[in-house]
Amino acid sequence: MDYATLATPPVCVADFCLIPIGTPTASVSNEVAAVQRLMKASGMSYSMHSAGTTVEGPWDDVMRLIGQAHTLVHQIGVLRIQSDIRIGTRTDKKQHFSEKVSKVESILAADGSADQKVIVSDPEPDGKERIAKVGEETNSLTEQGL
Repeated sequence: MDYATLATPPVCVADFCLIPIGTPTASVSNEVAAVQRLMKASGMSYSMHSAGTTVEGPWDDVMRLIGQAHTLVHQIGVLRIQSDIRIGTRTDKKQHFSEKVSKVESILAADGSADQKVIVSDPEPDGKERIAKVGEETNSLTEQGL
């Protein structure tokens, strides 16, 4: 196999958190605001949350954008940055990151209570999804989260 020509996945969802080190105060809201302006200007699909940002798009564009976030935060005076990045890819279907949240919310709404937790496996061969209540015996590795 020629690894030099191995392609990156076409699309990914990345959740990342830039951690500025050595800032004068514990607050990093100005740095977060600068990164969010960059996200908006990128035109990519993104969502800020309390512990970072989720961004979706072509692999190379997402990685470039995270790199640009590093450069931007360095340019505003932060000398050192550490990042936590979690990246997901799928080859079986296209799915926007907001669809994942909506799916779980719809399951909880159908329960009539947010207190009941469920596990949703990938679709069965017949296309129907299997829903197992937490604690229910399962045989599928997917249903067990493996």
